[in-house]
Amino acid sequence: MKQRHGLILIAIGLCAIIAGVFARPQMMVAPGPLIPAHAEVSGDCFACHTPFQGASPDRCVACHQIADIGIRTTKGVLIAKRLRGIAFHQALSQTNCMACHTGHGGPQLAGAPKTTFAHDLLRSDVRGQCAACHRAPLTAVHAQAGNNCAQCHTQTAWRPASFDHARFFALTGPHKTACATCHVGGNFKRYTCYGCHEHQPDQIRAEHAEEGIRNIENCARCHKSTSGEGGGGEREDD
Repeated sequence: MKQRHGLILIAIGLCAIIAGVFARPQMMVAPGPLIPAHAEVSGDCFACHTPFQGASPDRCVACHQIADIGIRTTKGVLIAKRLRGIAFHQALSQTNCMACHTGHGGPQLAGAPKTTFAHDLLRSDVRGQCAACHRAPLTAVHAQAGNNCAQCHTQTAWRPASFDHARFFALTGPHKTACATCHVGGNFKRYTCYGCHEHQPDQIRAEHAEEGIRNIENCARCHKSTSGEGGGGEREDD
């Protein structure tokens, strides 16, 4: 009896789905409305689609010239510099627009499909040129790291990132402690040494001034471990 009731419920569910497809196709299976940028071809499915094959990259490049993407509009008008995107499409290994883009907003029940960029789409000779597309945050760590993003980040995901702390400050001896000891409140853009070292900034400033060192805000610039006094400070005559 229970099995029969189960089959009846399944049958009712299937009927409801089929009825929904015919009654509200836009919500159930239709790809959704065109994105605003494609409003000009609304109603002309074959502008992008090949019958029985779906959207075709060949149809895309008929309007979007690879050499102009991010630089000029499809009408050939130069994009204003403040609006101009990063022109990386010219470095793709193959023309596969659908790998990242869709011309529709997606069914109303499901929402817009999520598409993400994969660095594997780039030619192998340009994948390591991170600075061509990415701008490093204005932090002391990134300033020292330069454009070598790969030493901390991967091309699979920007976060999480690894960090070679020993390259900037060795966590040895008493410095092998919890992150919050130096990075108060979980703010990894800043650090303090005064949480443990009970120095007075004025006294430290005066002491370092005798040696011609004026920058005492960045302790790790000179003191990179527990091995004693560091070197290479920023002096008045630098």
